[in-house]
Order: sequence, then C-alpha cells, then structure tokens
Amino acid sequence: MPLSLAILPRPVHTDPVLRDVAVVVLDGVAPFELGVLCEVFGIDRTDDGLPAFDFAVCSPGGRPVRTSVGFDLVPQHDLDRLARADLVAVPAVPQDVRAPEPVLRALQDAVGRGARVLSVCSGAFVLGDAGLLDDRRCTTHWRYSAALAERFPRAKVDGDVLYVEDGPVITSAGTAAGIDACLHVVREQFGSRVAGALARRMVVPPHRDGGQAQYVETPVAVAPAQSLQPLLEWLQAHLDQEHTVEALAGRALLSPRTFARRFKDETGTTPYAWLSARRVELAAELLEETDEPVERIAVRAGFGGAAAMRHHFLQARATTPQAYRRAFRAPA
Repeated sequence: MPLSLAILPRPVHTDPVLRDVAVVVLDGVAPFELGVLCEVFGIDRTDDGLPAFDFAVCSPGGRPVRTSVGFDLVPQHDLDRLARADLVAVPAVPQDVRAPEPVLRALQDAVGRGARVLSVCSGAFVLGDAGLLDDRRCTTHWRYSAALAERFPRAKVDGDVLYVEDGPVITSAGTAAGIDACLHVVREQFGSRVAGALARRMVVPPHRDGGQAQYVETPVAVAPAQSLQPLLEWLQAHLDQEHTVEALAGRALLSPRTFARRFKDETGTTPYAWLSARRVELAAELLEETDEPVERIAVRAGFGGAAAMRHHFLQARATTPQAYRRAFRAPA
C-alpha cells in the first residue's frame, strides 16, 4: 500500500540549496494561502537553529494587489526579484484570474534555469497557464480538480493527494495542504529534524497521512471525547514492537471494528498505514543522524529487518535507505 503523499521521480538533493524564496501575488490572492508561505519561509527562526531564507513578496510592477477578502497588499518587489529565487511560489487565486504574460514568462524562466515552483490550492491554475503542468502529475483543491483537468488536458491531475512533486513543479491541495507541501520542501532540503522542529514551532504535524478523499464527502469530524491521542503517543514510543489491531483496540478499550473506525476518523488513515509512516520517519531520522547499520535501524524502527524497511522506504520516499543516507547524512 503506497504511503507517500508526494511523487519523487527525480533524485533527492545532495546539498541544501534552498535559500531564496519569492512569492508572486495577483489580484484575488487568498490571505491564508499567502500566510502559509510567509509562515514557513518568511519568519526568521535562526535563534532556534533553523535555516534562514531570503524571502520576498512580488507583484507585476510591484503594484498593490487586492486580496480575496477586500484589503490591499503592497509588495516591496516587482517580478525582477524572481530571477534569483531558488523557489518561486504562487498562492491561491480565483480560477478566472489570468496571470499577465510577464508572470507566466517569469515562471517559465525559473524552471528553465533550474529553480523550483510551488503552488498552493488554486495557484495551480497559474502554473497551468504557464505550461508547467503539461505531462506532469499535479493537484489542487478537490473542488477544482475537474476544472483543472478540463482547462489543462495535458496535465495529470490527481485530486486524491495533499501534494505532488513532479520534477521542479510542486502543487498542493487546498488551504493547510500548502503547509504539508512547504514542510516537504524543507524536509527534502534540510532533513527531517529541521522540518520537525519547524513544524513544532508552527504547532502542526510534520507529516500528515491520507489524502483529500477524507475531506470530500464529509466535513472534518469533531474528535470524540475518548481521543486516541494517548494511544498514538504510546505507539510512537513503541514503534519497535509488533502491534495488531486487536491488541491496540484492547488497549483503547474498544472493539476492533469501533477502534478501526475511530482511528480513521481521528488520523485520516488506517493503523497499518499510520505505523508504517511513523516507522519510516524514525528510520529516516536515524539514517540522517547516526552511523548505525541499516539492519539495526530496521529493528529499532519496527520493520524487523533491512528488506522490509527497504520495501516501505521505497514506497514512502521513492528511494532506498542507503541512498537516503548518502543524500541526507549530516556532516560529522
């Protein structure tokens, strides 16, 4: 069962190169989606040992833009600022907003010189207008997936994931999925410990399981009074042990059927998928920060052996544990 929310068809970076981030805002920009980018890349957290980014908000001509809720933004930069960015991001705008040609050319130029581009929610339509979604997997908010596929028939729209990376193009689903995509970029560049520390500062999970399907048919459920959070914390501390649904249900004082249903309601995924994802995260952290043999890490992370860990690691990270260690092992 694939556990990854992102598609990684290219090799992971061997050196952190993400230092300069530029955001393009247009009329109708959504404040929350813009705020996600500002929160992840725009706040100086070097006092906590986190990386600093040269961050800029840009608009055509540096002109003010009107947000979707009626107040104006006054960017301090025009589109020239995009020419040196390592990452160019586009927050959500209404579907009928057509980016001017200079914006589309700037996005094309960014990809052409080796930069990456990222969209949040309906910002994917801007990337589509720039031709950057052609023959690539991409996503957007589930409400707009059909419209994105119709408007850009060459795009491979996947409306069931929280974010997708295909080459230099990263697209995310609605609202908070932009946080997931941004943390993925940070994790890929600086490792899981940095991404986890940043997530803790933002009081968000470093990695969410599941996809948009859990939000399409029903509203977000209110967590029941008998929350599974204590059990999840216990599981996180005992990943090296074997666990069955029956045993976990007994610990939670629930029937297996009720436990499985409540687990899906509260986490968005199954116990098996949740455990596998947590074990991959622990294995990645140990690969990055220790010199322990892969076999030992596989036992500590609860996979039992290196072969099983390799299988799950390939599904989740699209790379092998050994390749991951070579790419992300911190210098001594």
